[in-house]
Amino acid sequence: MNTLSTTPSPSSVKRTISTTRQSDGTLGLGLLVALVTGSIIGSGIFGLPQNMAAGAGAGAILIGWLITGVGMLVLARVYQMLALRKPELDNGVYAYARALSGDYIGFNSAWGYWMSAWIGNVGYLVAAFGALGYFFPAFGEGNTPTAVAGASVVLWVVHGLVLRGINTAAWVNAVVTVAKLIPLLLFIVLAAAAFQAPTFSLDFWGGAKLGSVLDQVKSTMLVTVWVFIGIEGASVYSARARQRKDVGKATVIGFLVCLALLMAVSLLSLGIFTQPELAGLKNPSMASVLEKAVGTWGAVLIYIGLIVSVGGGFLAWTLLAAESLFTPANSGVMPAWLGRQSGKGVPANALWLTSAMVQIFLVVTLVSKASYLALISLSTAMILLPYLFSALYGLKLAARGDGAGQAPEGARGSLDLPVAALASVYCLWLLYAAGAKYLLLSALLYAPGAALYLFAKNQARKQAFTAGEKAMLAALLVLAAVAGWMLSTGQLSL
Repeated sequence: MNTLSTTPSPSSVKRTISTTRQSDGTLGLGLLVALVTGSIIGSGIFGLPQNMAAGAGAGAILIGWLITGVGMLVLARVYQMLALRKPELDNGVYAYARALSGDYIGFNSAWGYWMSAWIGNVGYLVAAFGALGYFFPAFGEGNTPTAVAGASVVLWVVHGLVLRGINTAAWVNAVVTVAKLIPLLLFIVLAAAAFQAPTFSLDFWGGAKLGSVLDQVKSTMLVTVWVFIGIEGASVYSARARQRKDVGKATVIGFLVCLALLMAVSLLSLGIFTQPELAGLKNPSMASVLEKAVGTWGAVLIYIGLIVSVGGGFLAWTLLAAESLFTPANSGVMPAWLGRQSGKGVPANALWLTSAMVQIFLVVTLVSKASYLALISLSTAMILLPYLFSALYGLKLAARGDGAGQAPEGARGSLDLPVAALASVYCLWLLYAAGAKYLLLSALLYAPGAALYLFAKNQARKQAFTAGEKAMLAALLVLAAVAGWMLSTGQLSL
């Protein structure tokens, strides 16, 4: 084994830190919380009532939220623990996977996270212009030629905004985050006033068509993970935090705010429409729910809220996507040109590549008519492995007691080990719940990254793959080949 190619040396860690800290400012706790909240609260919450009810009754949805609430809480706690125990590791999603099992695992974590980010951004644009279709029919469901043209304009406007500087974009994101919380809070108040307990309890465990309670709970998992993607946002931007301890605080605060909002929207809707009625609604289903509660103006409020929310989410995820390529490039596991910054501290080349991929995929949605739900499911599946690697690294540190001395007094929790173990089990459960379809599609998207990794290693004149990594790559290529064959024969589709 060539340890230089798999384990970051102290000098390389210092080199990475000094490079990634070149920015046009620092992010305080408030901006980090806004980044977490802004990246979590995007389009997902506006379609949540229908998305959850499509495959589950109220009882199974409650169980799904219980599993997700506990699972995401312990995952947030793992990111908090890692930020305290390993403050020298920047861009946690990548760095934790690399520290866990070497360069190729770290690369795949960054690659999967990046792909999840920009695919999710395509979903955001489709959702936003689908909402505009309520007012302007030419936009249709968000994947018409007019919608794609409009989405392309938005894409490059946001691209230009981010090029102006990370802090500028972060402040804009904070303002937009506050703005998009207003219609959500209004929805909760108005829906609570219209809530009917008999409607909520009707056919509580779902009809026969929904299958067993386990199947119903599984059907909610990709949806609940999608609406929580972004919980790691502060960790990704850890190199730009004013104080490293703020990273963990922002993660937990952002999680708790978003959990309260998401559960309220999902459960209150079940007291206004029955499960079959909710399942049949057009998205964004929150609009139909509030329209029934207060009239047409309620639907208009939600459509406007969705457009504002998606704009903020798109901005937050553009920042995260670019940053997820930037740090690995400075560690030698991605091409060096992706690690170059503009004069304003923006990872410009990584941003250009990200925006280009969004643009290409927007055209793909025009040809394939890929739906919003298909896009978010694929985006969610791509992020499951990065989450699992972070949880396993937390488990490894907690089991060994590694890094506990670096944590501030009072933050060296005795629960770190069971919390990390529970987070690891939750991430494995998510892989099971995702099902074979999305795991195969994920393999098809992970496999091409090996070429980029090989190029980066050759550029750095380092050994690319260890024996174990070669076996891992071979298995990945086999799964990708199976997925490609099934797509070509119509047995698999987006």
